[in-house]
Amino acid sequence: MRFTRDELEAAAALVHGQMSPTPQYHWPGLSAAAGAEVWVKHENHAPTGAFKVRGGITFMDWLQRDHPDSPGICTATRGNHGQSQARAATAAGLRALVYVPHGNSVEKNAAMRGYGAELVEFGEDFDTAKEEAMRVAEAEGLSVVPPFHKELVRGVATYGYELFSALKDLDTVYVPIGCGSGICGTILARDAFGLKTEVVGVVSDHAQTAKLSYEAGALVETNSARTFADGMAVRVPVKEAFEIYSAGAARIVSVSEEEIADAMRLYYTATHNLAEGAGAAPLAALMHERERMAGKKVGVILSGGNIDMGWFRTVLEGGVPVV
Repeated sequence: MRFTRDELEAAAALVHGQMSPTPQYHWPGLSAAAGAEVWVKHENHAPTGAFKVRGGITFMDWLQRDHPDSPGICTATRGNHGQSQARAATAAGLRALVYVPHGNSVEKNAAMRGYGAELVEFGEDFDTAKEEAMRVAEAEGLSVVPPFHKELVRGVATYGYELFSALKDLDTVYVPIGCGSGICGTILARDAFGLKTEVVGVVSDHAQTAKLSYEAGALVETNSARTFADGMAVRVPVKEAFEIYSAGAARIVSVSEEEIADAMRLYYTATHNLAEGAGAAPLAALMHERERMAGKKVGVILSGGNIDMGWFRTVLEGGVPVV
């Protein structure tokens, strides 16, 4: 999979028809803490509060052009992807059937319903919910929205297009990894600009499928993915994404639940921005590697700010949410 700058520019024009570009800000407080010049890409400022909204726009554009008779979509999610797809499908007058695992974020579930999703809880984790969603989509004649698809990445890559248009001299960018659209979009945007910026993936210690796969050079599933950073809670790697990040990422770093919570608190005290677990993980990885990054110009993707109030209260009180 590749995108030219012209293709990314066209995708950005489509996305910007429904949302403004998100800002990238330099924060002195973060820079002082990390010992590097830190720039934050604020995807928490996007509609739905997360980067996934971009992929919903481009995927629905493609679906309506290539499958105009589709009655609706069916997908699985931990929340941000589901909000994106429900928002886009409902706006197009289509049905949006969304599967989540039992115990999913109450507030993300409410947000998805608010965007028009028919929400179904199934299974104990994302990957189990995904299998059921794919089965039901076929049975009910709905268009499958997989967790990774070129038309999703086309939209997600527009945040990389914005970032690299503004900052062409970043040494490194840290990106969280769930199913992989974010890191792949960042890599493909970097490559379209012909830049030397290193792209570093970030996973939780409790959900290491992408890191294990990267280091093994082959797909490696894990038995569980119990992290409060639900956007990274994936057991089964996505082959198409692996093929991109295994070749294009400089490395993949794992961070602890405690480091993620520390990064959430640092975001709040230094910038007064709300970051969910996956959104804070890139900053956690930068802090984990601060000696390596000393004096460099670094980007971190704040991929989303959608965390339930109870969990955020626990974090602000110095704790770590228990899954």
